[in-house]
Amino acid sequence: MLELKAQPLSPEAFAEFGDVIDRRTADSFPINAGRTQRHHDLAKVELLGDEARALVSIFVSQPVTLPLELSFLERHPQGSQAFMPLHEERFLVVVAPPGDTVNPQQVCAFVTDGLQGVNYHAGTWHAVQSVLDREGEFLVIDRGGSGNNCDEYALKVRVYLDPPD
Repeated sequence: MLELKAQPLSPEAFAEFGDVIDRRTADSFPINAGRTQRHHDLAKVELLGDEARALVSIFVSQPVTLPLELSFLERHPQGSQAFMPLHEERFLVVVAPPGDTVNPQQVCAFVTDGLQGVNYHAGTWHAVQSVLDREGEFLVIDRGGSGNNCDEYALKVRVYLDPPD
């Protein structure tokens, strides 16, 4: 079984797999007569295929127990998939680079700080939604349309965090 310690999520460490969605590091400017601050262009939405369209959903996820035990990773080869917590929920992110198989040496684990979201690039292998601490609500943007857009790869992975100080 592959064992991983989740590292703090950062744009640099996650760049190979997708985008970190974080208004604290984004370009921003005022709109709506100065009453709204727009944090602009936070992630690149990828939609492949002739009938592709963007789906906007809300996922409600139950918290996982630690260490997190996974039996597979999944990928969406025809589009990116973004997850943004709506109430500062922390969550685990387990990823591997795109490809036909998963190399265990290339699997990484991150933990968000509750204000960060992620946008997985099309084809990036990733774990299922793994919210920590409490039930979580996430705004999700992904691809709708014809064709198979979800593959699974069997892999046993255990993810842990450091014990609390």
